[in-house]
Amino acid sequence: MTFPAYPYSLRSALLGFVLAPLLLIVLLAGWSGLTSLEAHMETRMQQDIELVARAIHLPLSDALARGERANVQQALDSAFRIDQVYGAYVYDHQGELVAASGPRSPSMDRRRDARLATVTGTHGAFDDRSGQEIYSFFMPLSDAGGRINGLLQVTRHGGDFHGDLMQVRSRALMALGVLSLLFVAVVVLGHHRAVGRHVSRLVNAMARVGQGDRQLRVAGAGPRELRVLAEAMNRMLDNMDRSNAELEAQRRHQAALEERLRQSEKLAAIGQLAAGVAHELGSPLGVINGQAQRALRRVEAETPQARALAEIRQEVGRMDRIVRQLMDFGRRNPPRVRDEPVRRLVSAALAQVEDEARTRGTTLRLVNQEDGPVIPMDRARLEQALTNLLRNAIQATPGGQVQVSWTSAQGRLALVVEDDGPGIDPDHRSRLFEPFFTTKSVGSGTGLGLAVAHGAVTEHHGEIHVEESPLGGARFVLHLPLNVVATEGNDDPDLQQKP
Repeated sequence: MTFPAYPYSLRSALLGFVLAPLLLIVLLAGWSGLTSLEAHMETRMQQDIELVARAIHLPLSDALARGERANVQQALDSAFRIDQVYGAYVYDHQGELVAASGPRSPSMDRRRDARLATVTGTHGAFDDRSGQEIYSFFMPLSDAGGRINGLLQVTRHGGDFHGDLMQVRSRALMALGVLSLLFVAVVVLGHHRAVGRHVSRLVNAMARVGQGDRQLRVAGAGPRELRVLAEAMNRMLDNMDRSNAELEAQRRHQAALEERLRQSEKLAAIGQLAAGVAHELGSPLGVINGQAQRALRRVEAETPQARALAEIRQEVGRMDRIVRQLMDFGRRNPPRVRDEPVRRLVSAALAQVEDEARTRGTTLRLVNQEDGPVIPMDRARLEQALTNLLRNAIQATPGGQVQVSWTSAQGRLALVVEDDGPGIDPDHRSRLFEPFFTTKSVGSGTGLGLAVAHGAVTEHHGEIHVEESPLGGARFVLHLPLNVVATEGNDDPDLQQKP
């Protein structure tokens, strides 16, 4: 997963909203400072011309008052030799040019300047001469009596002003450019070191999570805000893992409930069918058994006819037991619940299978000697379920041992039947409680015993499980509630939930 490179990023935001205003402020401050510097330099350059003019003012005034033009020219030449001076000129009180040193004096009428200088005193002005800008400083000349008798004009080339100013301006702009580049470099490198690399690490981590790496966690590093973001991201991933685990558990639970519902619906349908078949077979079997019994009375004993009739009655009896199992499996009457001690239930079931155990040489052993807890139960149904489990255990371990025990904890009773036989194939455990499923040979079992036991336990809101026994064989555990009675739809006051 790759994220698009948008032009607007944190780095561009820093450049646009922090650095750009900062550079603008620096530029405005620099421009203001540069303007002030240029004005100061221009004033200094004008002051330099004024100092030159004041330096030759007195000699020129004396020489002009005495009419010594040679001395006037000599003073002007000395001023002209100064680098800053472009030209020097002296006018008399009529405004006529008396002496000049340097380029030819402007063609303008200097009488106006003489009169202006006489009125206002010294002053400076820029003038255009043949396309060149010239700065002129005017200073009146006076005699010993203080009367104005002439005018001094000292000029300087305007290019001197602008050349120096342009040089200063270019250096200032170059300094601002270098400073701007340094600022940009500092912001870019600082962003990468302080923020950019950590953000890139978070983005790469999110990309890996998007590709399916849900076990990835981001180490907190960088500024506090980014560490908080990394911790929040890790908490989000942890919450996602927990949510996925909960969803998976709910999905499995729902699938198990749906499977149990389908199994219950299937068992209900099979039970209805079995009950109908058993009801229809019961009467014909009773007739066959009665006729065979009457016929047996009319024949002599130990004859082939007597043996045949005895075998008929034996098979009819087996069929009758099968019919009763079908009736028990298909029965849907509410249980008749009474409080009974567990030991009474177990003793009654053991009494029913004692003869079969003795015939097969199997030892029955009851571990608990106390009466055990008193629980609400339909003893007939639970006794039938327990008897079926005991018969299966006896048949599975001829000459072996079958053991019964119970424990109670946390409001539930665990009733255990186990043997030291060969055990149950793990591949068959998931189907043990299905009706008509049996691992016995044909004619040895109907596959209804465990289904009937499962139904009886379920009616009591319990569960039945099969495990491996420490004795080496199978271990069936019946989990029954100690104080909740399966009384749904029954009006018997004894069938209500106990406190």
